[in-house]
Amino acid sequence: MCGRYALTATPEVLRALLGYPEMPNFPPRYNVAPTQPIAIVRLVNRERHFALVRWGLLPSWVKDPKAFALLINARGETVSDKPAYKAAMKRRRCLIPADGFYEWKAVGTHKQPYFIRAKSGAPLALAGLWETWIGPNGEELETAVIVTTAGNRMLSTIHDRMPVIIAPEQFDLWLDNRNEDTGAAAALIRPAPDDLLEAIAVSAEVNRVANDNPKLIERVDEIAVQPKPAPKPRRPAPSKKPDGQGMLF
Repeated sequence: MCGRYALTATPEVLRALLGYPEMPNFPPRYNVAPTQPIAIVRLVNRERHFALVRWGLLPSWVKDPKAFALLINARGETVSDKPAYKAAMKRRRCLIPADGFYEWKAVGTHKQPYFIRAKSGAPLALAGLWETWIGPNGEELETAVIVTTAGNRMLSTIHDRMPVIIAPEQFDLWLDNRNEDTGAAAALIRPAPDDLLEAIAVSAEVNRVANDNPKLIERVDEIAVQPKPAPKPRRPAPSKKPDGQGMLF
């Protein structure tokens, strides 16, 4: 699962990596959350273009968005078959730039957040799908979802799922939607190499969506597992004094 991520690379770095002609100027984000606008890169007339869409896929066939569940992650194992994703997997794949994503690990009664990033410090391109929903009055809403897969060996100690990460040499293959046979693109849905990423413990301040600052991705000491307190010894039950009933003497 991926429910929060960060995008802090400069617009120039992202433009050079992803190869789109637009020159958007946007501030660093350290705590991107569902329903917020997110950056995607997609093909338009066979060229890469930058766009802002809502995080939370809304298929075109939905009648009432308020009654439809928010889809922020799509399981890669079934993305080519489920009605919510099938059309987008064929025709509307995208890349979602990120400098890293957050996952949480249960530690006793607490949850330790981790920031997962490339060891090199370079931004990542997450696999995504996008859709355009048109309302009854002609209003349009563009939305996107992050495709996930099984966690790799490094991440599985924290969480069993992770976003699909597309390597730069595979950008064209993932984005190319001219062939509706999704087999080649689906082959990219796999865990990232074990040596690509690192996980650092970060502050629980990331749990609050309103917090969005550089301190969220700074390393902190991990939560220590507290030993369970020893059970208190049971006091022996007080003996009852005989009341004389039923006694022969």
